[in-house]
Amino acid sequence: MLNEKKERIIMGIDPGTAVMGYGVILEKGNKTELLSLGVVKMTHLDDPFLKLQRIFEKTVVLIDQYKPDVLAIEAPFYGKNIQVLLKLGRAQGIAIAAALSRNISVTEYSPRKIKQSITGSGNATKEQVAAMLQRLLNFKETPEFLDATDGLAVAVCHSFQKITSGGKSKTYSGWESFVSDNKTKVKGLAAKVKK
Repeated sequence: MLNEKKERIIMGIDPGTAVMGYGVILEKGNKTELLSLGVVKMTHLDDPFLKLQRIFEKTVVLIDQYKPDVLAIEAPFYGKNIQVLLKLGRAQGIAIAAALSRNISVTEYSPRKIKQSITGSGNATKEQVAAMLQRLLNFKETPEFLDATDGLAVAVCHSFQKITSGGKSKTYSGWESFVSDNKTKVKGLAAKVKK
């Protein structure tokens, strides 16, 4: 379990069988710092079980490298193709198993919840999510794949759910309440949140 402390590292994963996105952030009180974001490509692998092995191995390597306190992961979404859902579920399960093998707690978020917490809209595009993350975490690099910022969004979403500062915990019901309590953290964005 996560001990109450002023700093914690959160790893976010956007599972996929072709490309898995990840992001790692350091939360220091009310400030959040980007540590890493990237992708794990599996497009060169034809065997679905080799893809799962790569997801597991790369997730363990990232956990060993960054030593996160928690893994936040995007839940598979239901589409029209049940085979795609099954593949995504397997990818998610393997990433979760990797975290659990290192005694890392796991929290799952729906795609809609992630978009809502980052942009204020559950229907935001991947590009809108990426642009908001660039502003929030003050980075300019545009990743090759939006899967990287999707993974980062999961980590930031988890950070927004429970901000720990000075031993006090606060849970936010949405973007508006977070912005009103954290005006210095989201400089200049409060006016843009209005519906």
